[in-house]
Parts: sequence; C-alpha cells; structure tokens
Amino acid sequence: MEKLRIVQIGCGKMSKYTMRYVYEKEAVIVGAFDINEKIIGKDISEIIECDKKGVLIENIKDLDKRLKELKPDACIVTTMSLINDLHDVLRICVKNGVNTITTCEEAFYSSNSNPKVYKELDVLAKANNCTLTGCGYQDIFWGNLISVLAGSTHKITKIKGSSSYNVEDYGIALANAHGAGLTIEEFESTIAVADKISDEERNELINKGEFLPSYMWNVVGWLADKLNLEITSIKQECIPTTHETNLHSDTLNMDIKAGDATGMSAVVTAETKEGIIIEAECIGKVYSKEEFDVNEWTIFGEPDTTVTINKPQTVELTCADIVNRIPDLINSKAGFVETSKMPDPKYRNKALNEYIKNC
Repeated sequence: MEKLRIVQIGCGKMSKYTMRYVYEKEAVIVGAFDINEKIIGKDISEIIECDKKGVLIENIKDLDKRLKELKPDACIVTTMSLINDLHDVLRICVKNGVNTITTCEEAFYSSNSNPKVYKELDVLAKANNCTLTGCGYQDIFWGNLISVLAGSTHKITKIKGSSSYNVEDYGIALANAHGAGLTIEEFESTIAVADKISDEERNELINKGEFLPSYMWNVVGWLADKLNLEITSIKQECIPTTHETNLHSDTLNMDIKAGDATGMSAVVTAETKEGIIIEAECIGKVYSKEEFDVNEWTIFGEPDTTVTINKPQTVELTCADIVNRIPDLINSKAGFVETSKMPDPKYRNKALNEYIKNC
C-alpha cells in the first residue's frame, strides 16, 4: 500500500504537530482547510515550520468539493470541543466516505451527551463505509491508563480522577466559559445554575442535543464502557475555584480579586450497577505562579493505586495519540466508533501504512 493520504481540518496550534507527525510517520498531507482568512492560501509549511510542502490551506467552504477530488484515506479534525459545533464538518467528511478522527472532547464518547447527533453520524458513516472517532489526551491519560491500572486490581470500589489546566493557555473564550474573573455570586447565577436541574430535565436536554457536557462527562461514559460497567445515575457539578490573593490574568486583562472565581472545577460522578463509583474532575483556572498542570487518578479497592503525572505536554500528547490512532481508525468497523471499542493505543515505529490490515 502507498503512503497514507491525510487531510488536515483546522490549521491552528494543534495542526502544527499533527501534520508534522503525519510526515514523520511516512504519510502525507494532501489537503488542509481552515476558516481563518489570514492563513488561507498559505503553504502548510508555514504552520509546521519546515520546508515548503506544496499544499496550500484552503477555505473550509470548499471541503465537500475537495474531498471528492482528493479522496484521502483519513481526515484529522482539530477545531472545536462540542459535537454540535463540528456537526456540519463531520457530516461532510463521512458523507464522502472519509475515515475521520477528531480532538473534539465530546466526540470521545458523545453517545452519552448528544445521542441525536451521534446516531445521525453513526448511520451516515456506516452507509458510506467509513469510521468516525474522537481521541487525544483523554484517550490515554483519562482512559486507557486507568483501564490498564484496573487490570491489576483485585476489587474496585471507586475510581477518582482529577486533571488541571491553565485557562491562560487557551484564550479568552475558554477563560470566560470557566467563569474566570466573576464574583462567586455571578458564577453561581451564570455558570453553576446550568447544572442545578433534575435528572429528568438533564435527560431531556441530552435527548434534544442541548446539553453542555464538561470534558469529564464523556470520559466517565467511556470508562464505564471500557470496563463493562452499567451506569445507573450520573450528575455534573461546576464549582468555582478561588485564590487567597489577587491574581493577574493576561488573557482577561484584569486582576482577579482574592476570593473571586479564578475558574472552575467540573465534577462528574457516576454510580454503576456493579457498585463502582466513578468520580472525575477537570479543573480549568488562572494559575498562580507556583501552580502547574497535574493529572492524578486513584483506583480505590484491593489494593489502592494512585498515578500522578506532573506537567504533561497536553498538546503534543494529544497530537501523537491522534496520529498513532490512524491505523486503528482505518482498520475499524464502519460507524461512529469510540476508542473504548478499538485496540489499546500503540506506539508506531514504522510507516503508518504498514499497520493497515489489507497491506
């Protein structure tokens, strides 16, 4: 089989690594698309910071037409976090029969947060004999790492995870979405109130495709699926984070007063038929000088086991997982398939095409 032909959708920060990693795994980028007029028309080498590749970034409006012409083996989508925001792009990809892999956090296990869009894309992918999946950092550090640790545990009573990130690194939209800079009263009335609803109200939002999941909502669903657990109840709570002294935010261009919200902790808790509780927390906030990213998970039972990873390079780890997963994507059955139903992730030390089953 010849080198795999890949299309990149979204030519921002993440694509610098996904495209470079594609080339270094001996595949090729045959097309790249974005909405940003400032980079449309530029050679992708300006994003990767390498010699010219002869591939110009095109307008996303031309995606449907160009996929029909390019006929790539796979698309990499590194843009939005919610499946509703990616619906149109993903639909174009699978309608054209293109295997598609995305960093979209909700796509990691969207069947438990937006079954309406999930089912539509699943049916369309099956009809066009291609596969759609979501993965990235969570695939390893919130997912398979935990399931592997579970395999060395005799009895599990609870799985508890926590992962933090500095909202300063991701721009003003994310900082605002996390409530950074709000008073506690403002946070409660604008952010926290969205999850102070009954199970029936939440289920109605989910079924209508209007629920806003935190990153861990989909992770908890993924873990339960991977470990063959049946969730009987699940809830989500957003809690403001604070600091004892004033903190300056460059992103918000303001000083956050001591006691005001520096961001939030989103906690998802699920009970299962098997008696195992899964509690997962993601913390996004403006950091003080001494703080840094931490990913920590504990499996409680016989025995207790804790794994802590300090200062993970989230962007690079996400992009490496995406590229290493491309053979699993292509080899998978058709449909919207979560990585919980794919082989465990593996390091690829050969050209990506050598891992394709029909080679």
